[in-house]
Amino acid sequence: MTTPYSQVPGIRVLLGSAIALALTGCASHLRPPAPLENRTPSSSAARPAEPERLPPGHENAGKPGYYTVKPGDTLIRIGLETGQNWRDLSRWNQLENADRIEVGQVLRVVSPSQDPTQAASRPVVTPRIEPKPIAPPPPAPAAGATAASGAASAASAPAATPAPPPPPAPPAPAPQGRDGDDDVNWMWPAQGSIVSSFEDTRNKGVAIAGKEGDPVYAAADGRVVYAGSGLRGYGNLIIIKHNDTLLTAYAHNKTLLVREDQVVRRGQKIAEMGSSDTDRVKLHFEVRRKGKPVDPTKVLPSR
Repeated sequence: MTTPYSQVPGIRVLLGSAIALALTGCASHLRPPAPLENRTPSSSAARPAEPERLPPGHENAGKPGYYTVKPGDTLIRIGLETGQNWRDLSRWNQLENADRIEVGQVLRVVSPSQDPTQAASRPVVTPRIEPKPIAPPPPAPAAGATAASGAASAASAPAATPAPPPPPAPPAPAPQGRDGDDDVNWMWPAQGSIVSSFEDTRNKGVAIAGKEGDPVYAAADGRVVYAGSGLRGYGNLIIIKHNDTLLTAYAHNKTLLVREDQVVRRGQKIAEMGSSDTDRVKLHFEVRRKGKPVDPTKVLPSR
């Protein structure tokens, strides 16, 4: 007796699989296409770009009396470059932390009372002139007046105003340096010989030789505006401000004998010579006028 194919176990499984595949294929032809996705930009991509952050004080860049911070600057270095006390710079710019300034930041480097931009915008006040009444002329003399009355009138006329005395002679000028710096009486800060001369671009002062521990003197009367080792390349440094224009710097000391804000006198011992942050014992001495280095040998008296 012949068994139908449908009754054979293996054939039954194969037939079932074939039928299932055929139905799946038909269903795939009848399935509607998938809907298009409406892909909108994400919220982060749609957010407008934030404006570029500008450094503090950028609106004053390029104005007289302002300084733009460069890479490597510190407030002490800016004070030396502009001839100002770094503490004044911190106060004028309302800095919460004097050690935190950023490249591109614009700092005020003149006192607000000396700001040239404010002086230019200050209105000019014209003094008010009160009008005064004009006195009427005296009456003409009556006809037939005697010669005596004429003589009396001449006698009563005011005398001629004497010439003013010559102006007093100007006072003798105060002692000055050889470069004409008013009110500053200079002296050499150390006794040794010069071993490195001033060069406008390479060496901003002179180097004076000596032995470790030799005295370093204040070159003129003034006030200490910095005493420390926070300025790279200068070692133990003292900066003295002598007036609104001039300051001096004394670098590479072994020991500092004065403190900030201390008043010093010409010839006062302020440090001991050393070799801090340099290759030999010496005093590096600078004179700066409005922050610009000048040749000390043209300011100090001749030896």
